[in-house]
Amino acid sequence: MITVHTDVVGSLLRPPPLLKAREDYAAGRISPAEFKAVEDAAVDAAVKLQEDAGLDVVTDGEMRRLSFQSALTDSVDGFGDVPLEAFLWGEWHSDVIGDMNVQRPAELGVSAKLKMRRHLAAEDFTYLRSRATRIPKVTLTSPSLYANLWSKERSGDVYPTLDDFLADVVEIYRGEVSELSRLGCTYIQLDAPHYPLLIDPKWRAFYEARGWSLERWLSHGIELDNAVIAGHKDVTFSMHMCRGNQVSRWLVEGDYEAIARQIFQNIGVQRLLLEYDDERSGSFEALRHVPDDKMVILGLVTTKTARRETVRELADRILEAARYVGLERIGLSPQCGFATSIIGNAITVDDEIAKLTTIAETARQVWG
Repeated sequence: MITVHTDVVGSLLRPPPLLKAREDYAAGRISPAEFKAVEDAAVDAAVKLQEDAGLDVVTDGEMRRLSFQSALTDSVDGFGDVPLEAFLWGEWHSDVIGDMNVQRPAELGVSAKLKMRRHLAAEDFTYLRSRATRIPKVTLTSPSLYANLWSKERSGDVYPTLDDFLADVVEIYRGEVSELSRLGCTYIQLDAPHYPLLIDPKWRAFYEARGWSLERWLSHGIELDNAVIAGHKDVTFSMHMCRGNQVSRWLVEGDYEAIARQIFQNIGVQRLLLEYDDERSGSFEALRHVPDDKMVILGLVTTKTARRETVRELADRILEAARYVGLERIGLSPQCGFATSIIGNAITVDDEIAKLTTIAETARQVWG
């Protein structure tokens, strides 16, 4: 089990040359090899940024992804056209830059049997492993998050129920985790923002309309997560949960208490990365449900604004959380990614660096 006290959720701001190369590649103006070279350079810079900041864990910044969710749809046939809006839709909120409403694409939904075209993240890990001197982490998604891409109307002919569809997703994910483990990956994260969304009545209604009750989401959904990660004793797994993070905005607010006992006690991961950067996440009291065999990585550093947290502020909040979880079982991270899609949050690379550096400095002060 990986027990380091600093972590990073996954995504970093995409550099302008990468965004331009993505457009040029889509338009046929550059070759696959030219595009791959730009991606590689962006990953190199992302690894260096994280290691220079002093983090114990590094990712590739998700530089090769359209969204943190897109590894599956980019690698597996059956989804048809999945635009960026498929991962962005919702009523987004911000007291700083204003609200934003993105409509869910009307034709969204798996329409053919899933068939792997290539591995989701194995190639990405192999490259990351060759560059990183710290612990390289791969981010995947909780399989039931893809309920967003199933509908009875569009998908029913090939997958009559949500369970049928997710069974195939789980098999693909099991194969991916096995391949990552074979390649030497020792740390894999499942992103699961949909679980905290269940706290909100509107989002709960959307997910229950997929065919599962709230209770089934908190039981069978976790069973599917556990099926993905089962059988890999040499791999540390984590789960990240937040309340939405796109373009410096959020989707819902609410305490973990409503879902904490079911998820914290039943999920088979060793590390829980939990959003706690402001009052939207509630108190630390829900951490009393975390079993003794899990670490809690507190997402105290916001990625949504440029506000610079201080070491003193973060250390005080860590000690407050230690009332519910032993200090040695606590770590520190950002509350979410800095760019959960290619759009990114409304901050600068300097802000990003400062925040990651403060995380490392705080960890040195608190844990030595």
